[in-house]
Amino acid sequence: MRAVGVLGGMGPAATLDFMAKVLVADSAAREQDKIRLIVDCNPGILDRNAAMRGEGPSPGPALAEMARGLVGAGAEVLVIACNTAHAWIADIAAAATVPVLSMIEAACEAIAADHPQAEHIGLLAGEGCLDAGLYQDAFAARGWRPVIPPPNLQKDFTTALYAVKAGSLGEAQKAAFIACGAATWAAGAQIVVAGCTEVPLLLTAADLPVALVDPTEILARRAVAFARGE
Repeated sequence: MRAVGVLGGMGPAATLDFMAKVLVADSAAREQDKIRLIVDCNPGILDRNAAMRGEGPSPGPALAEMARGLVGAGAEVLVIACNTAHAWIADIAAAATVPVLSMIEAACEAIAADHPQAEHIGLLAGEGCLDAGLYQDAFAARGWRPVIPPPNLQKDFTTALYAVKAGSLGEAQKAAFIACGAATWAAGAQIVVAGCTEVPLLLTAADLPVALVDPTEILARRAVAFARGE
């Protein structure tokens, strides 16, 4: 069984959410048979959104150093508990000598399997993730069209996102996420992707009129399967 290394801390609550979802996905009956997680929860990683805007240095070197540290600690596969950090997955993969699982690709594969009729995909994501085109490019490769909230709601989303990263998990933040999800549905989205790991901390499937795809949960399942060689 492979040990899973987690590049985390971006933000900390999202990393804890990923770890909890790994535990749920791991069906081993005994404690001793659960998969091993080696976690680097480092909130000090430079702001990914600012870096994508060209307003700050790249977090790539720090992410690469995290990858090396996790492999050195015994990780045999790596995952990144942050969507936007996947913009630097090439830096991470170059620094690692083990496979790196992509949350973006795992989510798209799950969408194709679970929602084969969906062509218009609502996308709730941070500005850096959107600027990098991480999901948009993956959707385009499959013939899907991303549906993104209008600029005024995207601005509210960003404000709420930073508040959640700082520890505020309140009704105002949830309302901003719901408004963005509802706007994509109103614009034709057939499903909505939580393209930021903070979104599932507040938003649930019951909050939207269409299915909510949680890439954190999907990555957790993929990590467990990979660790077990399935």
